[in-house]
Amino acid sequence: MSVQNYRRNRRIRVNDVRLIDENGEQVGVVSTKDALERARRAGLDLVEVAPTARPPVCKILDWGKFNYEMNKKEKKSAGPKPKSGLKELRVRPAISDHDLSYRLKDGRKFCEEGNKVLVVCIFRGRQMAHPEHGYDVMKRVSDAMADVAKVEMPAKLMGKRMTMLMAPLPASQRRHIAKDRERAEEEKLEHEPQRAPRRSPAGAPGVPGVIDVGPPVLALEPDGVVDDDEDDDDDLDGDADADVDADVDADADVDVPIKD
Repeated sequence: MSVQNYRRNRRIRVNDVRLIDENGEQVGVVSTKDALERARRAGLDLVEVAPTARPPVCKILDWGKFNYEMNKKEKKSAGPKPKSGLKELRVRPAISDHDLSYRLKDGRKFCEEGNKVLVVCIFRGRQMAHPEHGYDVMKRVSDAMADVAKVEMPAKLMGKRMTMLMAPLPASQRRHIAKDRERAEEEKLEHEPQRAPRRSPAGAPGVPGVIDVGPPVLALEPDGVVDDDEDDDDDLDGDADADVDADVDADADVDVPIKD
């Protein structure tokens, strides 16, 4: 029971109470008025420590000390809180998708361990002329980590550094988001129309009912020489031309005798 739920002094409305004095001794059932008078004389408070009893049990004690001890007991029963720290995640305005994916893996790991993540984007040289590139990177990081963290401090440019603080979400909220995402993916698959199987084009190898002729093959002679009639015809024509030229030259060299 929380300390704030204990009734004390004039807030006790019943007529009779079972009283325990400041020394821890049982006094017995007395009227509430008498119990308040005893507490006033002792300079202490009358606190209802067992409200469900019949009659309720009240004790004369120091309220401040009692409040401190009860708060200490509640903190001890709650157990140690998980240690949370601050981790830094560095990016660049012109970071590639491949490099950013590795940074996001580290950021998700930090949040799952209960740490806050400070995303830092460092500008160099002419990159200062385009701060919108840094804001774009910060938005990509926050969107990719929306299922494990929330933006606690939005992106802010200070000098050459742009910073954004992200805090991890509670475990129950992370599980709820994961279930919603799985449900949305399942619904998407159910409503997605099934595609008809693609038909291979006519004449493709392996298609039933279609003969695959394949590329033309040259016939070979028994000795392995390609039988190419066109080349033979060209050779014959060349030999004929050569013979005609030879006859003409031979005729030109013949001397004709001159009769007197």
